[in-house]
Amino acid sequence: MPKILPATGGDVVEIILADHRWFEEALRELRDVRSDRDAVLADLVTVLIAHAEAEESKVYPSLRRKDAIDAEEVEHSEHEHDEGNEALLALMEVEDAGSEEFSEKLHELSEALSHHLDEEERDVLNPARTDISEETRRQLGDAFAQERARLIKSGCGGIANVRKVVEAA
Repeated sequence: MPKILPATGGDVVEIILADHRWFEEALRELRDVRSDRDAVLADLVTVLIAHAEAEESKVYPSLRRKDAIDAEEVEHSEHEHDEGNEALLALMEVEDAGSEEFSEKLHELSEALSHHLDEEERDVLNPARTDISEETRRQLGDAFAQERARLIKSGCGGIANVRKVVEAA
């Protein structure tokens, strides 16, 4: 299992893409019955929640203000975060990580997450690359990384917090 990526700043597009690749690797690990699924899931939950919350509070509003993305794109991405969080919570609630139910819930999470990563990379990150200055992308990267680190440190991946996030959606 890859270690949770450190919270360093830089170009927000590159930081988000690095998280996306990390998510894909974590999903591969979860599919492997030989892996420590509970530990991998705990890390995935923590990073996914921190990543999405940091995007929604730091990245999307700035891209919207700078007209790189529109309100509909923000709303769509946030809706996909909500769907992913619901699938994440359903997977967390499975008692036995070796069960068929775990595999089914993992498939649902994988589908939701893969769909979101694809759309976000095409419809949010591409405009960020072309419509936002390098300096602004670095400032956004620093803000995103700091918020992501704060959320990880706060224990955002605990099931009580994930339930709260899902209920608030």
